[in-house]
Amino acid sequence: MQTPRGIGKECRRIIIDPKPAPIPYTEEQLKGMFWRFDKNGDRRLSKQELKAAFKELGALIPGFRANRGLHHADANGDGYISDEEVDKLVKYAYQLGYKVN
Repeated sequence: MQTPRGIGKECRRIIIDPKPAPIPYTEEQLKGMFWRFDKNGDRRLSKQELKAAFKELGALIPGFRANRGLHHADANGDGYISDEEVDKLVKYAYQLGYKVN
């Protein structure tokens, strides 16, 4: 094998294994993931719980995503995502394309 100009023969090519392509969460997986962050077990997701969930999902600005999630899903305006509202939150997150790495 011929070495390119400027590179010594002692240098070897490094082959890096490609990372597996991320696959999207299913809506059911997202729902389960969000409920994992219901730390106080009240079956409602607070802004702080949503922020922690979006951080786990890899959001660059999880606080922003938590605010937007509340905006999209909090139908009654109480500042929490309830059992009845979680499907809207999941659809919002699913549309953002969160992936399993």
